[in-house]
Amino acid sequence: MTDGYGHGQGRHLLVHGGTFAATDPSGALTAVRDGSSPDGLFVRDARHLCRWQLTVDGAAPEVLTPMSYEEEGVGRCVLVPRGGRQEPSAYTLFREQAVAEGSFVELLKVVSNRPVPTTVRIALTVDADFTDQFELRSDLRTYVKTGAVRTREVLDDGVEFTYARGDWRSSTTVTAEPAPDAVEETGTGARRLVWTLDLVGQGGAELTLRVVARPSGAGPVRAAASPAAVAAELADTVREFTEGVELAGAWPGLADACTRGLADLAVLRVPAAGPDGERHLVPAAGVPWFLTLLGRDAALTSLFALPYRPELAAATLPVLAATQATEPAAGAVAQPGKIVHEVRHGELAHFGQVPFGRYYGSVDATPLFLVLLGAYVEQTGDTAPARRLESHARAAVGWMLDHGGLTSRGYLVYRADRGGLANQNWKDSPGAICSADGGRATGPVMAAGAQGYAYDALRRTATLARTVWDDAVYADLLTQAASDLRDRFVRDFWMAEDGFPALALDGEGRQLDALASDAGHLLWSGLLDKEYGEAVGRRLLEPDFFSGWGVRTVAAGQAAYHPLSYHRGSVWPHDNALIALGLARYGLHDEARVVAESLIAASACGGRLPEVFAGYPRSAHPAPVPYPHACTRESRSAATPLALLTAVGG
Repeated sequence: MTDGYGHGQGRHLLVHGGTFAATDPSGALTAVRDGSSPDGLFVRDARHLCRWQLTVDGAAPEVLTPMSYEEEGVGRCVLVPRGGRQEPSAYTLFREQAVAEGSFVELLKVVSNRPVPTTVRIALTVDADFTDQFELRSDLRTYVKTGAVRTREVLDDGVEFTYARGDWRSSTTVTAEPAPDAVEETGTGARRLVWTLDLVGQGGAELTLRVVARPSGAGPVRAAASPAAVAAELADTVREFTEGVELAGAWPGLADACTRGLADLAVLRVPAAGPDGERHLVPAAGVPWFLTLLGRDAALTSLFALPYRPELAAATLPVLAATQATEPAAGAVAQPGKIVHEVRHGELAHFGQVPFGRYYGSVDATPLFLVLLGAYVEQTGDTAPARRLESHARAAVGWMLDHGGLTSRGYLVYRADRGGLANQNWKDSPGAICSADGGRATGPVMAAGAQGYAYDALRRTATLARTVWDDAVYADLLTQAASDLRDRFVRDFWMAEDGFPALALDGEGRQLDALASDAGHLLWSGLLDKEYGEAVGRRLLEPDFFSGWGVRTVAAGQAAYHPLSYHRGSVWPHDNALIALGLARYGLHDEARVVAESLIAASACGGRLPEVFAGYPRSAHPAPVPYPHACTRESRSAATPLALLTAVGG
């Protein structure tokens, strides 16, 4: 299945764990710089293959059938030499591609269409530039790389590219079977592998091309044998992850979306270490830009999947505990007890040129860690993680009360981070936290949704303290803190004239009065009383909020609204999943089903739910309008159908 919603400039994705490839419709990589979509083979935040360009008899072939990706994870296309109507193509090229962890493999079949012998000259131009993903974004920043050295070494069966800078060393090895007749220089740093194939009449030949990427600091990598072998391995991975999941109560469209989502989650898991160095597989945020651990995303994905695949939570919890901050670090926005926002493994993070090696610019990952821990124990009855991670949980609560601001300000507070994120709640783009007229928040910000997470975290941790840790005094303290937070919130956030909570408070305690979808997160966390919660739930289904494909991040009709804004009018599947769960919590089951049905209809249009799509009404276009820079595979969106099933079908 191709990735829906028009990824990049006609690019297509293959993904497996921490590795992905983004090619054009012919299967080529061209090193084109495009901020909306990277081009290349990427492993651990670096581009390990930037050119992979095929020529036949000196010219690029034409695409007869563009690259498409089947369910088994193999990309296929059909190419022919350039020609006209009067002379049928002398031969046809069938291309198959696949990725495995740290590797890429292609099977190229050349088939003669003539009854007489034919000679074909195949050339493949390859290069590896080892560019960090942060260099490929559209922010126009450049990074000094003093002392960096790139080398190329011709091998008997291919070529090896290496990159070194200080203690950083990466390599990419390209090999072929059969070996190329020659490896030519191109004058650009790339190398050209060349074969002369003699085909008998209506006969054929095959080339198997393998790429092994070895990022700096990574362990050994095994070359993929063939696309078919990768497909078999991937099928086993997906089958192991999806077998035995019961989707009771799901209607056919919802069941299909859940199955598709589970399959995507199976391949979006990346390896990470727990507190004792043990290996876990945790959900990465998404491709192409975030194939890594993001604390908020991993926690929400694991919460959505919890009733169906609790092992995701069982893996995510110790990994988040292992990356929890233990001491202050200003550039990383770290404070003791805070849960990590983002982990990066690339060169720029390694040398401190971006702050994201371990970056803690998130006000809500910490309470969500506690929510996940409490929910896991409640769902499974397994208290072992709560016992093992007790000190981590207490440290997380300590962060909320102290550094987080609950004690001093009454709410979780964040400040814009120079060099990092302007906003540190889930709506983290500049200008996302705003008033109805579009004015931006200034000074310290208290975002509404984060207060709901904090309330839920305090209540769930109080339950753990009482039932697992045998600490009634601590449980009572947390219960009282949650009750006090709920009372304060209604007093300070509720906008009586609108019958709706403010999106946030600024540093002076003034309400940022944009009508925003974050109110639905308050239903999910149970922060509002029944009367206010029901009013908010019904308001979210009115036409200015509800597009027909889901609830908009900001209601239409306000000056702040823009249907193609990242957080000010778009529709996010995971946002709507939280809303649907919240509606069900407050007994608004019909409204929850409306939200669920709209998202499942959207998923049917594109094959899967993307990270985000535009806020245009359903009446404007027969399918959701893509958001130009969305992750096409995103773990929270993949898990959204499971959350919808919990809300309406369980």
